Amino acid sequence: MHIANWGQHERCLSPATGVVLLLVLAIGGLFYVKWLPYYHKAIVASASHSIGRSILTGAAAQAPAPSLKAAVDYSWAYGKAIWQAMLLGLLLGSALQEFAPRAWIARVLGQSGWRSVATGGLLAIPGMMCTCCAAPVVIGLRRQNASAAAATAFWLGNTLLNPATLVFIGFVLGWKWLGLRIALGFPLVFGTGYLINRLTPPDEVLALQTQWSRTIADGENANPTIKGWLSRFFRLLVGLIPEYVLLVLLLGAARAWIFPPLGPAIGNEMQWVIAMAGAGLLFVIPTAGEVPIVQTMLALGVGAGPAAALLMTLAPISLPSLAMTTKVFSVRVLAIISLAVFATGILAGMLATQIKF
Repeated sequence: MHIANWGQHERCLSPATGVVLLLVLAIGGLFYVKWLPYYHKAIVASASHSIGRSILTGAAAQAPAPSLKAAVDYSWAYGKAIWQAMLLGLLLGSALQEFAPRAWIARVLGQSGWRSVATGGLLAIPGMMCTCCAAPVVIGLRRQNASAAAATAFWLGNTLLNPATLVFIGFVLGWKWLGLRIALGFPLVFGTGYLINRLTPPDEVLALQTQWSRTIADGENANPTIKGWLSRFFRLLVGLIPEYVLLVLLLGAARAWIFPPLGPAIGNEMQWVIAMAGAGLLFVIPTAGEVPIVQTMLALGVGAGPAAALLMTLAPISLPSLAMTTKVFSVRVLAIISLAVFATGILAGMLATQIKF
């Protein structure tokens, strides 16, 4: 019995070891998947003023007609672009649940005030993930008692505050487009988190405070294990990926229904700004995929207003990422996020039209 208990004890990691593993995974994974590739891509963007073709239509003016081939082709192109980041997101999301110090997460991200929102948004900056790849990390944060507002700021910040994407926008689309993205992106990230806090019912605020106090009193999570991490990883994998793949296939097939033929007929009229803001809200793209999409639209004569709307709504959320985060966000929170992104897209279109981009 003593030997069996000793073996079981040896398989457990100390909390400090778990934190070190989490940091090594985060820093090493992000360096390999995000930081180094985007450094080289930025050099290419500065020289060629392009980061590739539009994943939506390629060089054509219209997406292919809905079909199984259209679904598979888009999903394959999208999957090649994001699979490493998605794997990293699943690994990090599960590692957060197993290794992250719960009391520390509660102190830094678990309160209902502005500080947790600001911290969540700032922590997102080095992540540089697309909305779907960041979703498993958001799930991990929420299950470690991060508040909905802080987790939202982290989620939106991964796409809107992505330094690499901002650099790409400047080199490819021009610095006025970069200014628009920054001017609206920062308020969208931090303002949405603040809005969620303000619109939280008093009973939920009380429940959050009670949960926060209990987590602080309980202290750090005990006995993290590699086996526990892998178990959480596979639960995330099975719980998220089948639905995610299905939605990507459906959106890939429906591209021609979601986006009209691109050309001068899509002008700066308000109905086009609203339509493109809505399309961007639902559609799914890889990190920085909005940059070549907008570049192609402008080259084909699409108005700056609809293009600006897409610049603000394509990246932050999508139908698949909304479906993934229903596990940790209420319908009310997801509605607030969606409406905030949609309204910001419309505002971006109006500003681009008035300023005459």
